[in-house]
Amino acid sequence: MRVLLKEILDCSPDAAWRALRSPAVFREVSSPVVSVESLEADGFPTAWEPGEHPVSMTALGLVPMGDQVIRLAMATTRPDGVRILRDTGRGVSGALAAVTLWDHRMAVAPDPAGTGKTLFRDQLIFRTGALTVASWPVFWALWQWRMRQLKRLAPTWQLDLGVDVQPSPEQAGQAPAGQAPAGQAPAGQAPAEQTPAGQAPADSVPDTGVTQ
Repeated sequence: MRVLLKEILDCSPDAAWRALRSPAVFREVSSPVVSVESLEADGFPTAWEPGEHPVSMTALGLVPMGDQVIRLAMATTRPDGVRILRDTGRGVSGALAAVTLWDHRMAVAPDPAGTGKTLFRDQLIFRTGALTVASWPVFWALWQWRMRQLKRLAPTWQLDLGVDVQPSPEQAGQAPAGQAPAGQAPAGQAPAEQTPAGQAPADSVPDTGVTQ
């Protein structure tokens, strides 16, 4: 069975990609329907990396669902600029062990309309044996919730540089190399003459074109 959703997210593709690689975002978009806890020795990483990540899941924070292995792969060099995060993990215990096929792909691309926003596609292909058909409404409802959460959070991702982006000197409150911070003269140069507040320097009064 398949669940397929497509939406425009109000953020740049780079911001959306950083968010998809964030375990914190993964947990937030699933909550409170599904609570996820890491079973790795050091807990969740700051950003997902390719490989296996064991987790424990609970429905509505009350009902244990079992353990699952998230197995991630990433495609970031496609010529069309689409970036894909793919999870082909497996259920290990509890109700999650009933899932015999799990192929979850999330694709990020620039909005074709040229808005600077993100075209986001989310596809899940799954099987749960004899319960596959009966399970589809459950997964469909969960994926609707996830998409609603993603759309709600997307505008905030523009403000989050993420762990894989280093702030520029200006964003970090520092002047670029070789340039003095604002209000401070470079080394070896006398400070500029200070002008009282509310009074422009004599040589900087704008020319309004009006003759007195």
